[in-house]
Parts: sequence; C-alpha cells; structure tokens
Amino acid sequence: MTTECKSKIKILIADDHPLFRQGLKNAFGDTSDIEVVGEVENGNDVLGKVREQDLSLVLLDISIPGKGGLEVLKQLKSEFPKIPVLILSVYPESQYAVRFIKAGASGYLTKESSIDTLLDAVRKVAQGGNYASADITEKLAFDFLNVDKPLHELLSDREYQVFSMIATGKSLTEIGKELSLSVKTISTHRTRILEKMKMKKNAELIHYAIQHELL
Repeated sequence: MTTECKSKIKILIADDHPLFRQGLKNAFGDTSDIEVVGEVENGNDVLGKVREQDLSLVLLDISIPGKGGLEVLKQLKSEFPKIPVLILSVYPESQYAVRFIKAGASGYLTKESSIDTLLDAVRKVAQGGNYASADITEKLAFDFLNVDKPLHELLSDREYQVFSMIATGKSLTEIGKELSLSVKTISTHRTRILEKMKMKKNAELIHYAIQHELL
C-alpha cells in the first residue's frame, strides 16, 4: 500500500475552467498510477500550492488568470527546478510551444489532444523526460543554426503575448484589462513590437500572424 502511494504520479492542475479540471480528474481517476492531489484556478495561487504538497508534476494552462502562464512557469522553475511542468493549452503549439519549452516546460500539449496522448505525456514528463511533437523537437534542435529567425522571435515574452492578442483583434484597452496593465504600458509594448517587426500598423501584424500560422 505504501509502495503504491509512493510510486503514484501526484499532479497539481492549474486551470481556470472547472469542467475541464473535472474532466481531467475523471480521466486520471481511471488510472492506477496517476493522482490529482490539488487544483488551482489562478496563477497567483500556483506557487503556494506547490509549497504545500509533495508533487510529481504541475499541469499548467498558459492563459490562467492572475500571473500569466509564462511568469508562473519561470517562478516554478526558479524555486522548484526539479518539479516538471507540462503545458496544456488551447493555443496551437506553433504559437507558444517553443517559447514555453525554452522557458523550462518539459512538454506542450493542446487541449484537443486525446486522453491517451495526455496520459503518455504525463508519464514521460513525470519520469524526467520531455514531450513535444516531432515538428517542435526539430525546431528546438535546429534553432541554434537558424540565423535568419522570424521577426516574431525577436520579441520579448511580454511583447509576444501582446502581439498575439493584437493579432486576434483585441483593442489595447481589452489587452490592458486582461493583463492587468495600463493602456499606456500596452501602447508602449505595441510601439516596440511594430519597431522590432518593421511594421507600421495593426493590420500588418494580423496579416503576419495569419501568414506564419500563429493564430
């Protein structure tokens, strides 16, 4: 009994959708080796929960409210470098996977993934492995050879986040509210984004995002 408990993969789910969390718990509940020992719906609460419990893995949604997923990930890897983090997101991997894996995530899955794929990823990451598609693995492996990087890869993490939101048609006010930043700050980010990407208006950013399949 004790051996079985020790060998179980203990997971914290960080996601703000109660139905989705329940679905995950149901799926993991059908296994003998995976157990959900905690859940949070706000990025600000993740670290506190991790400090309280003995965890094997954190399953993190990148668009969780409060501290954004990327900030939470960086804090987790700084304070708990040995606890692997698996990203589970609605965003396609082409948009965020490389950036999150470079920041320390052990894997990236979309919420459209099958339960079997998710279980495989959880088990592999919990054992110290990494989980990513062949496309992302190849991109990471050859990234150091890529001298002519796409313009969007020149953006900082926050700039990329703002760029992605502008590309979906959100106004600066909407972006500010969602990120808990002033419109002035968002406007400054937008100016830097346009400068780095050598563009003059939002329409060009939207066209670029579509052209590079970032939406």
